[in-house]
This record gives sequence, C-alpha cells and structure tokens, in this order.
Amino acid sequence: MSGTNAWKHSRDRMKLFPELLAQCVPEAAAYGKCVTATTVGKQELQKDLCVKEFEALKTCFTSAAKKAGK
Repeated sequence: MSGTNAWKHSRDRMKLFPELLAQCVPEAAAYGKCVTATTVGKQELQKDLCVKEFEALKTCFTSAAKKAGK
C-alpha cells in the first residue's frame, strides 16, 4: 500500500468519528464523567482508573464502526 493510500484510509476513518461518537453518547459521557471525577485539581489521570468505562466506549465504537462498514 502506498503512503498516499494509507493517509486517505486514515482520513476516511476519521471522517466517520462524529457519526460513531453520536452512536456512543452514553458510553462517552460515562467515560468523561469518570475521567473528570478522578482528576480533581492537579491530580493526574492514572492508568486503569476508568478501564471499565473505557472498555465500554471502545466496544461501542467497534460495534458502530462494523455497522458503518457494511
């Protein structure tokens, strides 16, 4: 695959992002709330604090992307 085709493929996938996000609003909101709740003040986000919410969002995106690809 040439470099040009790789960039086009990436751009095409990124164009789908708003549509996929619209299908995963509850999961995205839950993940955002978790990240916000665990990063109060200057506290940094730590690995695996919101893993359950992230996995739910990832699963939703994957499912939505499969539907969009059909």
